[in-house]
Amino acid sequence: MPGASPVEVLANRIVWSLILMTVVLTWRAQWAWLGAALRSGRTMAGFVASALLLSVNWITYIWAVSNGHVVDASLGYFMTPLVNVALGYFLLGERPRRAQWIALSLAAIGVAWLSATAGGLPWIGLALALSFGAYGLLRKVAVLGALEGLTLETLILAPAAVVAMAWWWGSGPTSFPGPDLATDAWLLGLGPATTVPLLLFAAAARRLSLTTLGLFQYVSPTIQFLLGIWLFHEPLTAGRLAGFACIWAALALYSVDGWQRRSVARA
Repeated sequence: MPGASPVEVLANRIVWSLILMTVVLTWRAQWAWLGAALRSGRTMAGFVASALLLSVNWITYIWAVSNGHVVDASLGYFMTPLVNVALGYFLLGERPRRAQWIALSLAAIGVAWLSATAGGLPWIGLALALSFGAYGLLRKVAVLGALEGLTLETLILAPAAVVAMAWWWGSGPTSFPGPDLATDAWLLGLGPATTVPLLLFAAAARRLSLTTLGLFQYVSPTIQFLLGIWLFHEPLTAGRLAGFACIWAALALYSVDGWQRRSVARA
């Protein structure tokens, strides 16, 4: 979406995601949970917090990739598993295995090196890591399922998004409705492109330990990193490459440990 402001992209993500989930919930006749959730102050407080964290994560990421910081954004999601493991250890009492501790140490060294070679505080990476790590924790302990929880989050954010889209209605080349069908298709596509991965993430967060969930998330920033280098031609110095190599070594170690444990369990 060249030329679209991050706030405009965020508003479209929220509105089209909510419409898509409303259709799914109506088709499944799955609205009984909403009344109880709205009456529960504790539930609403938790989901207001998770909705705000999600919006901070979204707007930071959209701004980063719109302004030539795809590799910096990938650093944020490399940091996220470390945040998840720390939250799991200090708040949920999870205890990583020895191989996982070694993998986490390697990853921490890689992240520290990347931060040092960046020449300053990596605020993009920190904002993405802290917001999504805290969001994962809240979704893990949430009382609602993946679809219901994401619907409530977007419902909380929707009033501001609807007002913004109404204000921008047809006013620019990237505002809905756009001047051509392709622009409208891109904007509408933000709904499923946003909803499907988040539903899968929320479902996984309820089934996996926070440590496992965090370490599996190294796959996504690796893809972002490769896109930033090969597709968007962002610079890659030898120092940066060394930091990413530490992180990839950590992922390899964790994968081997998980494969061995699964083999023992099957035996």
